[in-house]
Amino acid sequence: MKLYYSPGACSLSPHIVLREAGLAFEPVLASTKTHKLQDGTDYYGINPKGYVPLLELDDGQRLSEGPAIVQFIADKAPEKKLAPANGTMERYRLQEWLNFITSELHKGFTPLFNPAMPEDAKTLARNKLHERFKWLDGQLDGKQYLMGDQFTVPDAYLFTVTNWGAHVGVDVSGYPNLVAYRGRVAARPAVQEAMKAEGLLK
Repeated sequence: MKLYYSPGACSLSPHIVLREAGLAFEPVLASTKTHKLQDGTDYYGINPKGYVPLLELDDGQRLSEGPAIVQFIADKAPEKKLAPANGTMERYRLQEWLNFITSELHKGFTPLFNPAMPEDAKTLARNKLHERFKWLDGQLDGKQYLMGDQFTVPDAYLFTVTNWGAHVGVDVSGYPNLVAYRGRVAARPAVQEAMKAEGLLK
């Protein structure tokens, strides 16, 4: 398998999950600025959407969209318990978390990375994110991870997205449960490995 990624982007989530699952894969750097691979290949020729992540399977099939990719990976290594079994209420809860992170947090950060976005719009975006983080902090009260005591795929995604706050003026230090949670996730060996591989940790 190949994972097309860009350092620190949302592709860090499946990168972490691949390492948690213990699956063999080749990380392929795809610049989100130039949309080219390191050898000059046009990334649009591989993924017409132009963004990461993209997972290329050994048979040549390609899967895009992070929430789909992480569930695919989890189902390839069921013994790691990175996602509950398909068809269970717990699996729908996991999908509920992935959808929340995608629509309310990931997309909530998008205006903050756009240099053309007016400052007023960025202030509104930050305020909305703080509303979501306040709710999230309550959800994490008394829990190790989003789904309880077991690390699952939405944890990799939430950790990745909350990393962006420091770069765009969204301070999460006022949310004690979230801060403690981020520390637990950051300490996981697979998370450390993925971040080192992407040059995010020395």
